[in-house]
Amino acid sequence: MKKLSVDFSNFERIRREDYIYVDKTRFIHQIATRGTYYFLSRPRRFGKSLLISTLKALFEGKRELFEGLWIAEHGNWEWQKHAVIALDFNEIAHDTPENLEIGLKIALSQMAKAAGIVLETPLASSKFQELILALYQQSGLPVAVLIDEYDKPMIDHLGQGEERLKIAKANRDMLKSFFGVLKGITVSPALCFVLLTGVSKFSKVSIFSELNNLQDLTMDEEYADFLGYTQEELENCFEEHLAQFAQKLNWTVAELIQELAYHYNGYRFSRREVKVYNPFSVMNALKRQNFDNYWFESGTPTFLVNLLKQEQYNFPSLENFEAAPSVFTTYEIDNLNVEAILFQTGYATIKEFDENIYLLGYPNREVKSSFTESLLFSVSESIKRHASSQVLRLAHYLRDGKLELFFETVQAIFATIPYDIQAKRDEAYYHALFYLMISASGSHAQSSLLTCRGRIDMVVEFRDRVYILEFKCNQNAAMALQQIETKGYADRYKQDRRKLILLGLNFSTAERNLVEWQVKP
Repeated sequence: MKKLSVDFSNFERIRREDYIYVDKTRFIHQIATRGTYYFLSRPRRFGKSLLISTLKALFEGKRELFEGLWIAEHGNWEWQKHAVIALDFNEIAHDTPENLEIGLKIALSQMAKAAGIVLETPLASSKFQELILALYQQSGLPVAVLIDEYDKPMIDHLGQGEERLKIAKANRDMLKSFFGVLKGITVSPALCFVLLTGVSKFSKVSIFSELNNLQDLTMDEEYADFLGYTQEELENCFEEHLAQFAQKLNWTVAELIQELAYHYNGYRFSRREVKVYNPFSVMNALKRQNFDNYWFESGTPTFLVNLLKQEQYNFPSLENFEAAPSVFTTYEIDNLNVEAILFQTGYATIKEFDENIYLLGYPNREVKSSFTESLLFSVSESIKRHASSQVLRLAHYLRDGKLELFFETVQAIFATIPYDIQAKRDEAYYHALFYLMISASGSHAQSSLLTCRGRIDMVVEFRDRVYILEFKCNQNAAMALQQIETKGYADRYKQDRRKLILLGLNFSTAERNLVEWQVKP
């Protein structure tokens, strides 16, 4: 079998050492022949670095690496050897604007030295311009500029206090002049192609605010599946690995694919109804032959969790929330839009689009269970220290119908939360925390599910059973159960063959816990 490249993103190595490469060169050919200046935003570990590496090999004319791929078979590419300036901001110091300037100068000087060029100007921006023009003059061919994770010098400082925010702004201002070089009258004729990748599209960075011909591919319908794997790509490119994984589990390949989709599919980046898998998670799942939260474990969203807490965001609403198109335009470092960040960082994706309104929500189980776990632990560190294993048991108890153990565990988790934290909470707090517990356990939970007669507080679904839950606070569980029946919340599941279980729950602000529950099987 071809190998799986889980720990590197170098196109040349992938092709030379017989690793699997999912062919995206049709898209690459389109952007390389239709324009010059591009921007593409995607979540981390979603294939941006591999794209940059592939473009570098293409513009360097390394035809042998592309044999058998779409661009070599159908692209009519000229295979000229262009000079390429490739900057990866993961590799450039950015703890201060001064070090960012130094890091850029070092990177540019190293590229110049490799080409036999000596840069004489002092500033990073002037060295950038000097290098582009020198490479152009040296070869007689225009230069390709490839920038990976351009926004890292800003993102890494967000959500960590005022001092770090000042550094983010200073880095942004430094990058404004640096990227401004690309739109200069003397430089633009020397360029054949420019691509910037990142997670976010910050305003007040010159390439966005002043470069009018920049094409943003982020939500372009034609490029919705540029990065990530479609269902067809998964089944065609990983056929042998899928068969091997299914054999280990004693499943059919169809059953395995269904489970992979549940865990890792669901990302949608445009109005076009096409979804893609997270490539990092798929590669890891197939290599390790296990369903773990690989993408989430590769980076904790501390900044995003802190922002949601700061904004006092209603955590259950992350299941489904609406956003106007204006949310997805450029935005300010010091005026961050929660919905935009959730989308750009990959913790929310487009679920539906209707009448110019986007409905967003979690893309898959991996993101939902991991992110809700982070939110749960952010509410109280004591849950993480004393009850994290109990949270995971909740899904097992519900799946197996062990409701006494389930409710006892819920009470035990609430009991770990210090009084001074919980005393500040109200009825909405209990609903939100209960939702986070169930979602973090890995259960398929949906909050505030709309019906024709009201909203169901929560539904939890398993393969053989469905739970409908209603919450009350300082009242009684019988009233909660009665509301489920009076409102006909179970009607939408009448045609469902799974076992239906109604749960009424009552919380007490005085006792700071779940105090009563009733069950109707």
